[in-house]
Amino acid sequence: MSLALFHVDAFTASPFAGNPAAVCPLVEWLDDKLLLAVAAENNLSETAYFVPRGEHYQLRWFTPRCEVKLCGHATLAAAFVLMQVLAYGRNSVRFETRFSGTLTVSRDGDLFAMDFPALAPWPCAKPPSALIEGLEKTPAEVMQIEDNYFAVYEREDEVKSIRPDFRLLEKLHPAGVAITAPGGDADFVSRYFAPSYGIPEDPVTGSTHCSLAPYWARRLGKATMHARQVSERGGELWCEVKGERVILKGRGVLTLRGELLI
Repeated sequence: MSLALFHVDAFTASPFAGNPAAVCPLVEWLDDKLLLAVAAENNLSETAYFVPRGEHYQLRWFTPRCEVKLCGHATLAAAFVLMQVLAYGRNSVRFETRFSGTLTVSRDGDLFAMDFPALAPWPCAKPPSALIEGLEKTPAEVMQIEDNYFAVYEREDEVKSIRPDFRLLEKLHPAGVAITAPGGDADFVSRYFAPSYGIPEDPVTGSTHCSLAPYWARRLGKATMHARQVSERGGELWCEVKGERVILKGRGVLTLRGELLI
């Protein structure tokens, strides 16, 4: 048995930057254990699987350890494969997901625009000690949603300089940790850590911008923003807050096209 396999670097216009995602188009769903095994074999932060259902597609995402509720860069990668490779010239695609409802992706010039839910964070009254000690630098404030903490710093260089203790951050499961600050050549910058999911540092994280964008929109007083994730690989997004939705835009690059034997 074999599966078509694509690798796409998301949120970048250059290969070997941004966040690499694996994409496996399926005719029908395979057993979850096999989906997880393939994701572990790919050994990227996310593997996206999609199955056609009439005019739309069912979409799921797996890390090397588990299925996740929402993933931005692998959604962009799946849309890239559908719109640039399998159905070149297609202008939009609609995905139905298990946990995050309907997600649509459309072309916007050379960008892919993803319509995602806005997940505005709220103040964290008592940040856990594993968070503060794991980051080794006390943030100006901590925000949170159900499954993420957001440590806010005052300067971009603080975000870049942090060397987290992943052993401590892993204790925050099921929460991941984003760190963020105002940017120099962008409206804001961030990094993201999710060691309990097998992702010590994610290169570029679309889903966290569902919360970062509403936070910075309120703080900066603007609905449209340019964001950079300042990981080692780096990447950039354009974010627009529209009520209860966030439009996340980015580019993609195909780096691998092949066949996985299973």
